[in-house]
Amino acid sequence: MENINKKNNIWFSERIFPIFTALLSAGVFAGTHMYYIYHIGAFNEIAIVAMLQAGIAGGSFGAAAAFGASFLFARILEGPLVGILDIGGSIMTGVGIGIPAILLSMGITGPIVSFPLALLTGGVIGLVIGCIIILIRKYTVASSNSTFGADIMMGAGNASGRYLGPMIVIAAAMASIPVGLGSTIGAAIFYAWKKPIAGGAIIGAMLMGALFPIIIK
Repeated sequence: MENINKKNNIWFSERIFPIFTALLSAGVFAGTHMYYIYHIGAFNEIAIVAMLQAGIAGGSFGAAAAFGASFLFARILEGPLVGILDIGGSIMTGVGIGIPAILLSMGITGPIVSFPLALLTGGVIGLVIGCIIILIRKYTVASSNSTFGADIMMGAGNASGRYLGPMIVIAAAMASIPVGLGSTIGAAIFYAWKKPIAGGAIIGAMLMGALFPIIIK
């Protein structure tokens, strides 16, 4: 009975997650508006904000857009697997720096110049991010009792996470042969790209896990 009550409790419901991401994104995007107008208030590290400032000053937003968008994409994939969304990489960097840089590079300044529009834009972006993460989780790790090795990534920071690639590949191989092959291929591709192999191992395991689901008896 207690477990049933917890499932019905709004604080334990997955449906509330997109609302949280919407509120967080609205605040962070509004912070970027404050920085763009008043040069104060951005929610991020100085070095990352400097990339946005370089674009504002010089007109080239390529570095900020690429850096922020890549973080956002990686964290959206990582979030459903580990059950923890990295707010620093996804919301603060992706939504706060990457998306505004993309908009500014396209000449779209309205959502950054207007405070109410910044809140609305950030809220919509966060809502979409939250829904995507819940949707991915529903059809991957939440569909079975296996996390395909993603559980060992919980609590790992960017510095330490890069050394867990081989452990993810081993855990994926223990889950099933197709998932292990996918993880190995993904890790090899990321290694060839000179990227941390943990990301490739996770993506490869996800893809093969979706094509060849593990049957839990």
